[in-house]
Amino acid sequence: MPVQSSLHIDGVDVPVLSANTVVVGTGAAGYCAADRLVQYGQEDVLIISDRVTTGSSRNAGSDKQTYYKLTLGGPAGDSVAEMAQTLFDGGAMDGDHALVEAALSSQAFLHLVDLGVAFPRNRYGEFVGYKTDHDPRQRATSVGPYTSRTMVEHLEAKVGRDGTRVVENLRVIDVLVSDDQAVGLLCLRRRVTQAEAATGTSRFLLVRARSIIYATGGPAGMYARSVFPHGQWGATGAAFRAGATGKNLTEWQFGLASIAPRWNVSGSYMQVLPAFVSTDVDGGDEREFLFEAIPDLRRLLSLTFLKGYQWPFDIRKARGGSSLIDLLVYRETVLRGRRVFLDFTRNSGGVQLDPAALDPVAREYLGSAGALFGTPVERLIA
Repeated sequence: MPVQSSLHIDGVDVPVLSANTVVVGTGAAGYCAADRLVQYGQEDVLIISDRVTTGSSRNAGSDKQTYYKLTLGGPAGDSVAEMAQTLFDGGAMDGDHALVEAALSSQAFLHLVDLGVAFPRNRYGEFVGYKTDHDPRQRATSVGPYTSRTMVEHLEAKVGRDGTRVVENLRVIDVLVSDDQAVGLLCLRRRVTQAEAATGTSRFLLVRARSIIYATGGPAGMYARSVFPHGQWGATGAAFRAGATGKNLTEWQFGLASIAPRWNVSGSYMQVLPAFVSTDVDGGDEREFLFEAIPDLRRLLSLTFLKGYQWPFDIRKARGGSSLIDLLVYRETVLRGRRVFLDFTRNSGGVQLDPAALDPVAREYLGSAGALFGTPVERLIA
């Protein structure tokens, strides 16, 4: 366990925590890293966090939040090399990283299963999956809209059983370096008030460590419009300032999302074929704006359905594919200053859903779900 001491700096006693390994962050990645360290024999582990109950792992959600791993069920073939190629084809991941992620994906997935995350399986014990986000296979799985929260909760419970110490209300402001080696962290103590500081209580804390694992997440708060919960600032800047080298940092996903409430609108929300409606800022002049660029109803329905599979914006699908919808929403909201809504109470064009007008993939999907009828909300309930 970390041993607390202090250093006298500029007339103030600065508390010090010491550990062999410090993990920064209490999301799924941070807790999993600490859990694995203890599992493999590392006893002196400390986890620090800005706030334990915040973070995208614990708070972000969508209709069915997705976890990716090698295909573990069904008749379709898969391989580590094929999954690595899919990851690499995104254009923002090194090939060696992609190969390692693919190779260890099953082990990481089954670790969560062993901890109690109830990923769905069929009566034969196969872990069933579905296709989404440009994945050509059915590698995706989910336990519902808060899959990552469920993962965090089970990992957090495991870390608690291990007795690993977790200290929160510490904000990393500097990575301390000596002889080109990271040796610790300088943290701001968030709960120390100005009045306490005036009486000699240090607003800072030092963490000494042989190894540092950064699991702080990315700076999602840098975007004016983000589906992530407020306050996702990350702490990568301190690591870069100290000389850390970034890799695979260009992999950002952009796509349609609700801002109030903050919620992804992919998966089933698209696959039940809602109508896209826009109004002026006062709620007047309502119209289905997609028909301006996509007058053919069959094509419009097909692209809407595919947005469920292909939620992230992809320039390769911008001209004739599902990402055309992203551009039309952008034009409507940003360039025209209008408000855009998904209307689940009516079908596109105000007409009854005609299964014959659907793309075969959409028709088969909705048919297998018993949802080739009614309005989008009725299909969503089905």
